[in-house]
Amino acid sequence: MSSRRRRRRRPPGEEDEEAQQHQQQQQPPPNFEVGTLVEIASTDDGFRGSWYAATVIRGPSPRSSSASYVVEFQEIYEDEAGTRRVTEEVEESQIRPIPPNEPNVKRDFEVGDEVEARQNDGWWEGVVVERLRGGRFGVLFEEWRERVVSKVEDLRLNRKWVHGSWLPPSAAGVEDPQKAQSQLEMKVAKKMKSNEFTRGTPVEVSSDEDGYRGAWFAAVVVEEVSKGKYLVEYENLRTEDNAEFLKEEADALHIRPCPPEIVVADHFNLFDEVDALYNDGWWVGVVSKVLSKSWYVVYFRDTKEELEFRHSNLRLHQEWIGGRWMIASFVQKTRA
Repeated sequence: MSSRRRRRRRPPGEEDEEAQQHQQQQQPPPNFEVGTLVEIASTDDGFRGSWYAATVIRGPSPRSSSASYVVEFQEIYEDEAGTRRVTEEVEESQIRPIPPNEPNVKRDFEVGDEVEARQNDGWWEGVVVERLRGGRFGVLFEEWRERVVSKVEDLRLNRKWVHGSWLPPSAAGVEDPQKAQSQLEMKVAKKMKSNEFTRGTPVEVSSDEDGYRGAWFAAVVVEEVSKGKYLVEYENLRTEDNAEFLKEEADALHIRPCPPEIVVADHFNLFDEVDALYNDGWWVGVVSKVLSKSWYVVYFRDTKEELEFRHSNLRLHQEWIGGRWMIASFVQKTRA
């Protein structure tokens, strides 16, 4: 990519004054009684998007304003012999009940299904990107940015715990997720084929430069320079002298169609993967705290920073993989 990209504004790293002055608000939490078997979400770097089975051994103190619990993990031990289970104090926002068992005996998954895969004593959120022989599936993990192969018995559908209820992949009154996803993909497919961009096509462009990984900038294709390489003009980035919009060459691997709009009418949930609008670009992050229905804290993996954002400056993150948008359709339909 052109070195002119360094003239962009800096990536997320400092909170603005308005966000710093915003007063954080606690949502009313559900109640988990002592002895309840639950799952705990990790907030540690490299482990976000993973859930671990645990038992509640102590609830919040009536004298404390914080909704923290003490839990004992089922499969994480302090010693190599496996005689002492790890206990830890966690926030209620990290806790959810054990997901319900799937009603169907025959388990199967399709490309694009959001799943949780059994790995390293926990369940890791990912997306099925390939069906293999022998009941095996290729799963892409966003946190690791790598693909692993999982057996069908080590996979389960990724359900969301929202407002004290599980949102299933196919619930009564919710449109078939595969059908909903196909409709969105067809709209995009009518405009372009995978990685083929024509003059005037609105796109988003990414960079591999340090400090800009995980960001996408709106642009328009000016022309194809050579096979797989295009000249693009950015919609919001200007040249150093501010005389015109910035133009530069980008290869097809760093270009994608503009994602279909997904309206989140209610609110985003903890650990939702989102794109945050910051300094003229969309930066990939994870909702690490829900402050209120209109304010969120978003964690950025590349810079290891957290910033606060309004609801209107966030969108659900989607991955353009193999000419398809990988999205959680059933969550979108339920929220809409």
